[in-house]
Amino acid sequence: MQSTSIIMRKRITVLFFFAAFLLFILVSRLAYIQFVQGDQLRQDALENRTRDIPVEAKRGSIFDRKGNELVTSVSVDSVFAIPSQVTKPDEAAAKIAVVLDLDVDKVHKQITQKQSFVWIKRKVDYQQAQELKALKLEGIGFVEESKRYYLKGDLAAHVLGFVGVDNQGLTGIENTFENDLSGTAGRIVVERDAAGREISNAVHNYFPPVQGHNLVLTIDETVQYFVERELDKLIDKFQPKGAVVTVMDPRTGEILAMGNRPTFDPNHWSAAPQSTWDRNVAIWYNYEPGSTFKIIILSAALEEMTVNKNDRFYDPGYVKVADRNIRCWKAGGHGSQSFEEVIQNSCNPGFIKIGLNVGIPDFYKYVRGFGFGTPTGVILPGEAQGITIPEKKATTLNLATMSIGQSIAVTPLQLLTAVSASINGGLLMEPMLVKAVTDADGKVVHEYQPKSVRRVVSEETSREVASLLEGVVLYGSGRNAYVDGYRVGGKTGTAQVVGSSGGYVSGRYVSSFIGFAPVEDPQVAILVTVIEPQGGVYFGSQVAAPTFRAVMQDTLQYLGVPEQKDLPKPKNLNFWENTREPEEVRVPQVVNVPVNQAVQDLRGIGLNFMIRGEGPVVYGQIPEAGATVLEGTTVILELKTGPEEESAAQVTVPDLAGLTIKQVGGLLENMGLRLEPVGTGFASRQKPGPGEKVDRGAFVRVEFEPTAERQGPTD
Repeated sequence: MQSTSIIMRKRITVLFFFAAFLLFILVSRLAYIQFVQGDQLRQDALENRTRDIPVEAKRGSIFDRKGNELVTSVSVDSVFAIPSQVTKPDEAAAKIAVVLDLDVDKVHKQITQKQSFVWIKRKVDYQQAQELKALKLEGIGFVEESKRYYLKGDLAAHVLGFVGVDNQGLTGIENTFENDLSGTAGRIVVERDAAGREISNAVHNYFPPVQGHNLVLTIDETVQYFVERELDKLIDKFQPKGAVVTVMDPRTGEILAMGNRPTFDPNHWSAAPQSTWDRNVAIWYNYEPGSTFKIIILSAALEEMTVNKNDRFYDPGYVKVADRNIRCWKAGGHGSQSFEEVIQNSCNPGFIKIGLNVGIPDFYKYVRGFGFGTPTGVILPGEAQGITIPEKKATTLNLATMSIGQSIAVTPLQLLTAVSASINGGLLMEPMLVKAVTDADGKVVHEYQPKSVRRVVSEETSREVASLLEGVVLYGSGRNAYVDGYRVGGKTGTAQVVGSSGGYVSGRYVSSFIGFAPVEDPQVAILVTVIEPQGGVYFGSQVAAPTFRAVMQDTLQYLGVPEQKDLPKPKNLNFWENTREPEEVRVPQVVNVPVNQAVQDLRGIGLNFMIRGEGPVVYGQIPEAGATVLEGTTVILELKTGPEEESAAQVTVPDLAGLTIKQVGGLLENMGLRLEPVGTGFASRQKPGPGEKVDRGAFVRVEFEPTAERQGPTD
């Protein structure tokens, strides 16, 4: 018995120690959980039983360079519900629906959901919010949010951009500076149980958002108004497909104004077509610049000293390069000219000779140096980089055409930046749109300084280029850009539009003028680009130069640039306009004539034109041939792409000179005629001749030769 008792005591002792050991482990584990993991577990538990509802921050404002507010965020109330706390949901839904103009069934469904939080309506009107607050409905709360408001309507719309429903920047500066403008979001914290249900009488915490930073732009509101005003006038007069005017300080690269047409109101951006608000023409549109690009080849030639002021040129009306004859824009050419006259007359053969003397390697050195073929670096989304022929693939013919602004595509901002470098002392400046980022108290968070990318030409070359371009305004094609009291330099440009499948589109042009003032110290540079103006007037000197003059004059006076007295003036201002009494002229026959030829025939006797439809040939005209009208009358040219549907058995043979086999074949097919080709290259002779009447289905014998004339850019 005694041994049994000892055994029992031993067993009890072992069991006690084992229990004590287990208790020690449990206590240790409890202590570890309590003191080591306690904070983390409490945080995890809080996250499991709470839900965060984000509350957007108030976006920062956007100001112009002088502190004028362009964009602001207005505080508005958003209405939410805590369904578990809503008493009498039927009555609450009816009252909410009446005040907020909502469907009562939809509201009832919202406030009776098995969710901890639900938005009823966001960003409601002030009056509605006050009425709803006065009802003091249980379970219905309000959060202060912000609504973006563009104070000046469509002013600089493509620069500013706009925000989406959740206040996120979608385009323009709003998009680029999203992180600075958006601020830090706040939150509403809602408690719930393990099943995700609302805890009755739980505490709901509200953590307010932090307002975003403000932006100070380089844009000047007043200068922008000048641009918008002149764009509206231009649109009313010429009805172009598009237009852009950009104003820059060439010394710093600061953009003072940038306006586009068509435009939109950022407050109601969804009402405009996507093609309008999604494309900033100034940085997106690729186009052949035409004669405005001659400033670049001029700068390169002067810097490389391949030309000087004593050189003389002879223009017979064309220049032969490789197997092509490239015509001057002036029929018959300019004859013997000095170097300065070549620039003033925008003579194609003269500039081609200048470009060929520069040579392909040096030409491309300046193409790259002036920034063509690469984005400018402007802080706007969607910038195009232009199109250049790779240097290794460039031919002498390519160099010739690029020297007059063909075979190369640029954006308006690229061209303005490059020309600014050619006249500002030779420095390529990166375009600036933002001067500073500031906090809510106006303190500068980050300041942007003008950035010089590289030196392209010397100061001496830059001064010489500016002086030569002043001659264009005083004595050449830029006379309509003259501004009284200031020395102005610039260059006109008129280029044909390149079609989507290659080749030039008949009767469609891009008219432009780029200029600067004062010549002795350029402070303002402006580029006016007008895409496909209508009404028969399309020269850059007629369409774009007057707009440049109006914007430049107002801008110089607004900026306080001193006027100068006794400056030389052009001998004949508005020289493209007819100041004498218009004479009577007889309307020529242009039916069944290629569009280019028809336009030349009309312009040759002082008539304007308007094109309706699309196609390579004129199939109808108003007034009819033979009618007597006054000079300046507009002749409507009807075009179409398909075969003619007229019942007449005969058609008039068009002038086919200079066209390719493909162009001749397509043109004759559209007219119901058939081609009998001889040789290859470009049309030189034809039978029947231009203007002869033939039966439909007849053959037209056309002889082609390797060389033929090619039309260069005009003006």
